[in-house]
Amino acid sequence: MIQSRRIGRARVTRVVEYAAPTHDPAFLFPALPQEKIDAQVGWLAPHHYIPSMNRLIVTIQIWVVQIDDKVILIDTGVGNDKPRAAARMNRLNNRVLEWLAAAGAPREAVTHVIQTHMHMDHTGWNTVLDRGMWVPTFPNARYLMPKTDFLHYEAALQGAPDAVMDDSWHDSVMPVVRAGLADLIPEDAGEILGCLTVEPVPGHTPGMLSYRLRADGEEGLFCADVFHSPLQIVYPDLNTAYCALPEVARATRARVLEQAADRGTLLMPMHFGAPCCGYIRRTADGYAFEGADWPPLTLPGADA
Repeated sequence: MIQSRRIGRARVTRVVEYAAPTHDPAFLFPALPQEKIDAQVGWLAPHHYIPSMNRLIVTIQIWVVQIDDKVILIDTGVGNDKPRAAARMNRLNNRVLEWLAAAGAPREAVTHVIQTHMHMDHTGWNTVLDRGMWVPTFPNARYLMPKTDFLHYEAALQGAPDAVMDDSWHDSVMPVVRAGLADLIPEDAGEILGCLTVEPVPGHTPGMLSYRLRADGEEGLFCADVFHSPLQIVYPDLNTAYCALPEVARATRARVLEQAADRGTLLMPMHFGAPCCGYIRRTADGYAFEGADWPPLTLPGADA
C-alpha cells in the first residue's frame, strides 16, 4: 500500500510493509496501567488499538522523499527473508520492492537511504538475498547511518548479542559497509542533501536522529521512534520497553512535542496506525494528536 502527499515541492510517500494488532500494551509499555488505555479508547480505537484483543496496532513503514533529483528512503523496515526471533518479523515475503517501484523509487533510482537508528525494524531492506548472499538492495544509493548508534552497536555487539538488533547487524548493516556504500552521520551534521536537517533525538537508542524536511515554506519531521504510539503524545512520560536511555527518551519526547506544537510541524513517526502522521495540538492538560488526512492518490508523473 502506498499513500503520497506534498510538502512544498517534495513528494512524500509512505510504503507500508505491514500493519497489525501485534503488541500487548503491557509488553510495549510496562509502566502503563490498563485504566489509562481505557481512558483513551474513544479516539485510540480502532486504528491504533483493538480493545477486544487488547492489542496495539503497530505499523512498519518506509518513507520515500522525492525532491529535485533525489529519491530518498527514510528507514527500510524489516526486509524479506531475514531470520528473526519475533514470529511477526521472521522470514517475511512481502511485495515492498514492487510498492517502492510504484511510488517512483525502483531499486536503481534510489539515491540515498537514511537510517534514523540502527534497530532491526529500520534496516531490513538495506539488503536482499542474492544467491545465498546479502547484497545492498539499492546499488546506486549512499546509506546514511547515525554515527553514534553505529559506533555504539559496533562495540556492544562484540560483547554479547542484542535482542533488538537480532541478526540485522550482520545481514542488513555490514554488507552495506563492506560494499563501501555507508556514510556515518554525526549529530551536528546540520543540513544535508539540500533539504533535510539532522536533529538528534536520543533515548530510544543512544544516537537516534530525526530529519526535518523543509521545502517551499513547508516542513515535516521524520521523528523516528520518539513515539511508537499516539499514547505517548497524551502520556509524554511513557517509555517503551525498548528505550535504552529512559530519562533521556522522556526529555527528548518533551522537546519534540513542544517544538512540533509551536511550529505546526507535520510529524511522521514510523510505527503509527492510521492516520500515520499528524500534528501536535496543545490541550488544557497537555497535548493531543490530530491525524492528517491523505489527499487522493496520484502516482509519480501524474501531477508533473
